[in-house]
Amino acid sequence: QVQLVESGGGLVEPGGSLRLSCLFSGNPLDYYTIGWFRQAPGKEREGVSCISRNINYADSVKGRFTISKDHAKNTVFLQMNSLKPEDTAVYYCAELPSYIKNCPLEIDEYEIWGQGTQVTVSS
Repeated sequence: QVQLVESGGGLVEPGGSLRLSCLFSGNPLDYYTIGWFRQAPGKEREGVSCISRNINYADSVKGRFTISKDHAKNTVFLQMNSLKPEDTAVYYCAELPSYIKNCPLEIDEYEIWGQGTQVTVSS
């Protein structure tokens, strides 16, 4: 059974960095698309980045966030630099059970989700 577990969230000052991890278990990561999403208080969940045959980023994080994966560890990372207060949210990873040419940032495309990790950017 596929499971995803996020870690790495925390409190960081504006301009700081965090690296989130999404541990994927149950099947080899090679055959899946993984997406990172976030939900701020009072707002809808939104796509942040995804990785499959390609990589996509939301415009709001381009140039600041980097997604990567380590097949040996079956883990997908989200390196977040130059963090802003508006990046504050619960961050989730999710899986789409296909390895595809162009990964989507739409929530409805993804099937199994992790429990989320809180990221707070504040001075």
